[in-house]
Amino acid sequence: MWRYPKELEELEVFKKNTKIIGSIMIVVGFLSAMFPLIATLTTVMFVAWILLFSGFLIGFFTYKHDKNSWRGWLKSIIFICVGSYMIISPVHGVATLGLLFGIYFLMDAFSGFTLVSSYYPNRGWGIWLINAILSMIMAMIFIGGWPHTSILLIGLLVGFSLFFDGLALIMGTKIIDNIVDKHNK
Repeated sequence: MWRYPKELEELEVFKKNTKIIGSIMIVVGFLSAMFPLIATLTTVMFVAWILLFSGFLIGFFTYKHDKNSWRGWLKSIIFICVGSYMIISPVHGVATLGLLFGIYFLMDAFSGFTLVSSYYPNRGWGIWLINAILSMIMAMIFIGGWPHTSILLIGLLVGFSLFFDGLALIMGTKIIDNIVDKHNK
């Protein structure tokens, strides 16, 4: 995802910024997990505004480049309508986002099981199996309680994701220390 800088001075700045961003992500993730309703509504509003803004951009692009493209206008109208609807009625946006997460985890589980079946008996197939099973469990949790559990699950998912991403960034600074030590020897 990110590449570490080659110069040692840049590496130190990168390490400092990684610790700061990682710490912020841990705090935001922790707060999101503690207050999942707020995190869910924030996530839904964020997605809604992205859809709305994207709809206007797609409409502008269609107007400038191909005014006769019914697909461009349809996509623009759908994005604007869905984004507006999610802003006006965030509860329905939560349900929609919860269902999308459930479908995502279901598809991820099936692709994971397919990968396991093609990778077995090679070394490392077990981690793919664990991933597929966990994705299937997440899909069952999201879909099984849908739409009622969506309001808590989305906030928890966002919170845990931010928390562990922040933790991974902070742990990644140890790798940077090893690189600097190796370079100094």
